[in-house]
Amino acid sequence: MPLLHWTEKHHTPPTPASVILDSILYPKGRGYPKARADGRVILGDNLGVMASLLPDYEGRIDLIYADPPFFTNRKFTARVGRGEDSRQPSKWKLAEGYHDSWTDLDAYLQFLYERLSMMRRLLAPNGSLYLHLDWHADAYARLILDEIFGAENFINEIIWAYHGPSPIRTAFNRKHDTILFYAKGRDYVFNVDAIREPYNPNTVNTFKSSRKAGFGKVPDLERGKVPEDWWYFPVVARLHSERTGYPTQKPEALLERILLASSNKGGLVADFFCGSGTTAFVAAKHGRKYIACDESARAVNTTRARLAGTKSVFTFERDAQMKNEFANKSKKIEIAVSGGIVQLKTTLNVDYWEVDPDWDGKIFRSAAQAQRHARSGNLPMELKTKIGSKVCVRLITAEGKQFQLNI
Repeated sequence: MPLLHWTEKHHTPPTPASVILDSILYPKGRGYPKARADGRVILGDNLGVMASLLPDYEGRIDLIYADPPFFTNRKFTARVGRGEDSRQPSKWKLAEGYHDSWTDLDAYLQFLYERLSMMRRLLAPNGSLYLHLDWHADAYARLILDEIFGAENFINEIIWAYHGPSPIRTAFNRKHDTILFYAKGRDYVFNVDAIREPYNPNTVNTFKSSRKAGFGKVPDLERGKVPEDWWYFPVVARLHSERTGYPTQKPEALLERILLASSNKGGLVADFFCGSGTTAFVAAKHGRKYIACDESARAVNTTRARLAGTKSVFTFERDAQMKNEFANKSKKIEIAVSGGIVQLKTTLNVDYWEVDPDWDGKIFRSAAQAQRHARSGNLPMELKTKIGSKVCVRLITAEGKQFQLNI
């Protein structure tokens, strides 16, 4: 089997991160304060985080979706304004999203190699990996995955096609990504009936009119067909209802197909480049447990706010080396507590806030949350919750600044 070589190719066991629990979030107070968490959101470098998970999770994760940087050597911005006119990009409020910059291709390949090797260790014997890339590096990744998983465990090369601006005039415009689907072993989960889609009406009419139309084979028209390896899902565009503002956000429908096909209800799904949190959000929606990790505070904050809109209790954790600083005062913030209502008054551009109604001074237990609406720009300024002995409020601004105020 051909092997891919690059300068300083090596596989040194990574140092496990020291992951510490910061908070537990109970969406809209569901299960507060004793319900067990369905998911984990972790701030940290995913290589060290994955190493820290090995004692408890080696051979236990059912599905990993990986959407790493694509080797574009670009900087991506996040759209942080709310209620803006999406037709006027020049007036958008932007902030740093993430960097996809590398010293050279060798450094990028080593980055992938170490992480994909760790992902295989975490996968269950019947687990699957979906690696999402594009033309920049998918050919290299195919060889790396053949080495790590074995070429015999390659299942599909999936093409995700989409529409968008077509500015290129010297070549065909690039309008697809590549998703490489590998299994850890041949007894992998694939729920074919969960992903069937309706036949084209023309196909239905053809078979209804003549049983001989399919060379003697008549499909089950009501069950639908198994999708091909060419998928079309619209991108999350400016006016899309799913839009979070995080760059390169993937559509829920794309992740739904992957999760429904390659995991079962109650199973464990992981995304170690979680970005906008689509994988975790879809996992929560479909009754899967999940682990979401990213080294970007903006990514995990976006994921956390998004999960607050589900019914899934989850923990927020971080590598002890990652800063998670909170300012403890501001003249621009006023908090009032009356009965079971916590009221916020502020001139800051707050994007998300939450309340621990019985703060113990150690673990923040969020029992009420509010997020600014992406389209209207409205932010609920009152939260209802049962008040305990000491109230603690956390706020995150659109610019990423964090505040923690004890009342």
